[in-house]
Amino acid sequence: MIPEPRTDRRWTRRKEARPAELMAAALDLFVERGFAATRLDDVAARAGVSKGTLYLYFSSKEELFKAVIRSGIVPLIERGEKLLEEHEEGSMIPLMRQIVFAWWESVGNTKLGGIPKLMFSECRNFPELGQFYYEEVISRGHRLMQSVLEAGMKSGEFRDMDANYAMRLILAPLVFLLLWRHSFDFCDSKNIDAERYLDQHLDMVINGLVPSVNKIEHAGPGRVTGKTKKKGRTG
Repeated sequence: MIPEPRTDRRWTRRKEARPAELMAAALDLFVERGFAATRLDDVAARAGVSKGTLYLYFSSKEELFKAVIRSGIVPLIERGEKLLEEHEEGSMIPLMRQIVFAWWESVGNTKLGGIPKLMFSECRNFPELGQFYYEEVISRGHRLMQSVLEAGMKSGEFRDMDANYAMRLILAPLVFLLLWRHSFDFCDSKNIDAERYLDQHLDMVINGLVPSVNKIEHAGPGRVTGKTKKKGRTG
């Protein structure tokens, strides 16, 4: 009997890992060069495979870009949506902080943080990709934060306001931090400490959300005591 050929597990693992390796190489190049200037030949070379091998997994540069977004950014939004769905009755402030700091840790503090800059600069030239990114990332992120605000208003924790505009004002400084990190950051002699930036931002946001008779006690980066106290007259 002729023995069956043995399968080298190293090559099996390598084949299974290729999509992730290709997406990692693509992310590096998309952030370094932008979408238009990135060539699939360069992605394949960065990943250490042939261009033909790349096409076994991704039919085009557009599909490769979508895979990068779906594997890197979309799961974070899904985790935020799950956190909101499972959130029991109680303060929405810790949940807001958890979502923001988890977003920074998983996106802002990684190569994925360069994607928003790419989309701002190139989405008009690639409208189909722009629409994809809006539907998969922006609109879902907007709904998530707006839902947190609406839940807080419904419970009376937050004062009544236009939740859609409030959501945009909360998220805008987060996007600015990403754009700064991937543009003028190297010019600034005073490097921005992202954790302090986010904590200060949330401190101002939360104290703007709560009714005027309440004040949230500051508890340091990424934390909150959950206590409120009434303002009293002094003297």
